[in-house]
Amino acid sequence: MQDVYIIGVDTIRFGKYIDKSIKDLAAMTVTGCLKEANLTKEAIQAVWFSNAGWGEKGQTTIRGQVALKPMGIDGIPITNVENACAGGSTALHHAWLGVASGLYEITLAVGAEKLYHSNKLAVMMGFLGGIDVENVLDIIKNLSVFELTQADREAMERFKKLYQAPQANQKKKSKDKESLWKKFRDRFTVAIMMGERIGYDTMWQLAKLGSGDHSPFMDVYGYAARQHMKRYGSTVEQLAIIASKNHFNSTLNPNAQYQFEVPVEKVLADRIVSWPLTRAMCAPIGDGAASAILCSEEIVKKLGLVSQAVRIRASILGSGKKTSFDSNEPEIGERLSKLAYEKAGVCPQDINIAEVHDATAFGEVVQAENLGFCPRGEGGIFAEKGETSLKGRIPINTSGGLTSRGHPIGASGLAQVHELVTQLRGNAGKRQVKKAKLAMAENGGGALGTEEAAMGIHILEAPSR
Repeated sequence: MQDVYIIGVDTIRFGKYIDKSIKDLAAMTVTGCLKEANLTKEAIQAVWFSNAGWGEKGQTTIRGQVALKPMGIDGIPITNVENACAGGSTALHHAWLGVASGLYEITLAVGAEKLYHSNKLAVMMGFLGGIDVENVLDIIKNLSVFELTQADREAMERFKKLYQAPQANQKKKSKDKESLWKKFRDRFTVAIMMGERIGYDTMWQLAKLGSGDHSPFMDVYGYAARQHMKRYGSTVEQLAIIASKNHFNSTLNPNAQYQFEVPVEKVLADRIVSWPLTRAMCAPIGDGAASAILCSEEIVKKLGLVSQAVRIRASILGSGKKTSFDSNEPEIGERLSKLAYEKAGVCPQDINIAEVHDATAFGEVVQAENLGFCPRGEGGIFAEKGETSLKGRIPINTSGGLTSRGHPIGASGLAQVHELVTQLRGNAGKRQVKKAKLAMAENGGGALGTEEAAMGIHILEAPSR
């Protein structure tokens, strides 16, 4: 296997692109990526295209070919990648494999997604594709494990009295006829759509998995956070510190969906989504696209791009196992990170900066532990001490993370890589981490029981200077 380098990266600003298609978003990021690498589209020998939700709108099976043909990328191998939230890192892994094996000299990984839709319930129901839908009835029967216990409810009520105004967690009831009609129409549309796909009896029971407010994964994250709090003593305040830190980082990132600060007290005062997670601790819905161009060392030298070529020291892809929340078996993040460290010939203490999959603030807690940056159970304390801030020992999610940079599913993993490459080149501006030489990206997606169904981990090395 030969060394592989990233010579071009691009991310458009994540957000709402109502008048843009996935074709448009893909063209925007690929054009920027080619420009950065000083290449034309004819130089690309193979593409891996990541997308999770286009099939919900009818574009199945040939998404990459359809998305890239309008900009003249055709005739070459284009492989479609669908791996839940880990799609972006999966595309990168295979683009890396194509060059590492010697089959290609220059490859492209692209992720593009449009999640924003006026029918928010339809978006949330679309996330159910990230679980074993065929066995959804069995999953529903086991949902009681994620419900709040009496002790949980009491803790939540104490939290509300301490941090939230009496009306802060109550939804406003709209009497507007148009709003009521839209709510009915949205629910009816989703009921027909899901009923035709999986059966109406199943669909009605499926409604128990979530609501128009959040995806079912938020309930899983909420449950995992509560178990961590009970087992290790981590706190809601620590989650708020993490969320506030990432919202601050995003104010320094021109590509972030959110670009405003959220002080700790406002994170705590925000609406509860799934106890103990408030809205400011959870990733938003949005659209976006990101990309990366990879090549061999020979091509780096041929193109004269040594000063911007970021070496991929390790590219690891894996799948989840069936485990339980009280299991002592290492989680997927820990298992795969050990493989990555071994492949790269480094250890956790060598990593200078990381981007981790924080669909909620708790995700950053558990992944900081899984990647070995701190002992098991101390992820919250680690953040509370400032170790993960921009000037901390191991800055995490300098981009703002999924929580604030945004989370357009198929593009998120490549956006992480864009941030790390930018940092390793020393081009991150006010959010630049000093002396960043080694970086790590962890991108997980879907759910098989208690852990991610898929995960990609990459270790990157700064260009030679």
